[in-house]
Amino acid sequence: MVAIMTEMPRLDAPPTERPVRQLLAASVGNAVEWYDWYAYTFLATYIAGAVFPKGADSSLVPLLSTFAVFAVGFFMRPVGGLLMGAIADRHGRRSALTVTILLMGGSSLLVGLTPTYAAVGVLSPVVLVLARLLQGLSVGGEFAASTTFLVESARPGRRGLFSSFQYVSTTAGQLVASGIATLLVDTLDEGRMDSWGWRVPFALGAVLSLVGFWIRQGAQETRSEEQRRAPRPGLLEGVRRHPRESLLICGITMGGTIAYYTWTSYLPTYAEIDAGVDKSDALLAGTISLAFFGMLQPLGGLLSDRFGRRPLLLFFGLGFALLSVPLLHALRDSFVVLLLVQCAGMVLLTGFTSISAAVNAEVFPARVRAAGIGFPYSLTVALFGGTAPYVGTLFKELGHAGVFPWYVAALCLGSSLVYLRLPETAHGELRR
Repeated sequence: MVAIMTEMPRLDAPPTERPVRQLLAASVGNAVEWYDWYAYTFLATYIAGAVFPKGADSSLVPLLSTFAVFAVGFFMRPVGGLLMGAIADRHGRRSALTVTILLMGGSSLLVGLTPTYAAVGVLSPVVLVLARLLQGLSVGGEFAASTTFLVESARPGRRGLFSSFQYVSTTAGQLVASGIATLLVDTLDEGRMDSWGWRVPFALGAVLSLVGFWIRQGAQETRSEEQRRAPRPGLLEGVRRHPRESLLICGITMGGTIAYYTWTSYLPTYAEIDAGVDKSDALLAGTISLAFFGMLQPLGGLLSDRFGRRPLLLFFGLGFALLSVPLLHALRDSFVVLLLVQCAGMVLLTGFTSISAAVNAEVFPARVRAAGIGFPYSLTVALFGGTAPYVGTLFKELGHAGVFPWYVAALCLGSSLVYLRLPETAHGELRR
């Protein structure tokens, strides 16, 4: 890994003629994708009660099972990144993007229609696992294709800005999911939420996926004519021919994904089970901090276009290595404290999220860019991001909740060591 971190990549590739339209097409579809994915996280406690039997010794057993299914979905993401990335490299970015959003719509509907454990027994969690596997396949492919599509659509000197909209749209989808979950919790009583209220966001997600599919039909393909005429890359060619680049993607992503999923997905649940924060307050704090986070992304992208990628990555990595433990230990039964902790983390996190798409795309050549990014990135997210809610809840179940913040800090420190040796690629051209 040291060798690749000291090499400057060969860069070059033309932007599209309609960058703003490309940005909208990618962003709207991506927002719908991630709305569907995150609705599961925000409604985890309700899904747990409906789909899994309660453990005799602990009320955390159903929640652990629900987060285990959450993690299972993540382990399909590398497969999605590889398969959909290969489609993007062989048949075009737009083709892959239309497939992923239709797949996400179908799997979201399946979650919403999952029967309860009381009605069908073990078939209930089986259906839920199947739905999450399909969602994982879709999301893994979405990141691979949309990252490539966004960065290839940017004009010179604007890749960081365009990259930031990966998480602007991701956050928008997450924000809508959080907002709808908060609205349902505040307006429906527990009985209605437990019986049918938690299903509503998933049915809505299926409808929104069709809207995203329609919007993406008008997008311009970013794969060049030269790439279309070239021989099609093999399924594992990106990893096989560029192993050092693949390892670099893993090192870049490791700290970012654990911090991202801890702060944007798991923190409301962590605050509930570890600090005693009210469920509705936890969801509201999450919604407000997500809106703040989304507004920060373009600023981070613009700063990276001017000053480079590495300073922002180090701001993120070293910041979380030093502050994860004090921030998470500061949580107590207070809405204001939770909101402050979340917003502080969002500022640090922007150093990674606003430019991760650009950094990843600048590592791989165009011929295998989508699959080359998609597989190692999604594998790392599965190992460290997807397991974050489960690991955090498991530490609580074992009586060692205070260990989890140190786990987050250690991974961020590991990525910081990679960032220190990372070559600066902000001001070059994309690799052909």
